[in-house]
Amino acid sequence: MSQGPAGRAARSFNRPKTETAGRPPERVRPAPARRFLRTVDGVTVDAAYEPGTRASDISGDTAIVVAHGFTGDLERPHVRRAASAFAQYAAVVTFSFRGHGASGGRSTVGDREVLDLAAAVRWARELGHTRIATVGFSMGGSVALRHAALHPAALKGRSGRSGRAGWEGYEWHEWPEGSQEHEGLAGAHTDAVVSVSAPARWYYRGTAPMRRLHWLVTRPAGRAVSRYGLRTRIHHREWDPVPSSPVESVPLIAPTPLLVVHGDRDGYFPLDHPRMLAAAAGEHGELWLERGMGHAENAADDELLARIGEWAARHAG
Repeated sequence: MSQGPAGRAARSFNRPKTETAGRPPERVRPAPARRFLRTVDGVTVDAAYEPGTRASDISGDTAIVVAHGFTGDLERPHVRRAASAFAQYAAVVTFSFRGHGASGGRSTVGDREVLDLAAAVRWARELGHTRIATVGFSMGGSVALRHAALHPAALKGRSGRSGRAGWEGYEWHEWPEGSQEHEGLAGAHTDAVVSVSAPARWYYRGTAPMRRLHWLVTRPAGRAVSRYGLRTRIHHREWDPVPSSPVESVPLIAPTPLLVVHGDRDGYFPLDHPRMLAAAAGEHGELWLERGMGHAENAADDELLARIGEWAARHAG
């Protein structure tokens, strides 16, 4: 696991507008769009698409899909700020997880949210982007890790059985060809993964913010506060069985490039969490420990978001 900030990309990938020297014309990009996506388990997910800024976009074929943290949604100012920073390097898809914002369903706090991210990645590919990076914050970071493990790039163009552990409901198994779940794999893989401020393991209660979060999730009164005060609808059922943890998922991501980002002043998850993820990734990832940074989107300054966007766009290629 290498440590430290990513290097700067020096070469340009801009393409000419007309065919010259045997090169094809520049691909026409889609316009900004907003729509509801449908996951393989039938939940509607509110999503938005923004083309990259052409002047500094590393590759017109690349899109970054942003997975927000718990109680966030695509309209939140900190999510929009991250999307604007990433748009300097690629097109951007933002969406609201189930139970958040205008999306349907109820939050499972990192379990079935994998299906929401898969729907957003598929939409980015349907819009013509062949290189996809996922960037997740906090809960979204854990979802990005599990999504990459469950949707390996090796599935691209593969027919027949997946050959890898799959996802249906809450069970691990192989998806047979022709099933709804197998079809859900098509186009849902990612080419690079960034996890920011994510936990390594489930049920962590070692900090006061995490104890408050567990009260929100596990108590009827907490779920009422979350619904009416935080605009987040939480499912009342407990996990059964417990999904694979982020640290268990990380070894399955390789060889897809992985970046783990964490602040040394994170009030939710101390530094043993990113270090566990880094150790699980071995030589297939990078770890950035950011001095003075707190937790997730709110704590990521513009300079860090720019570095993340550049890393994601370059490594997706």
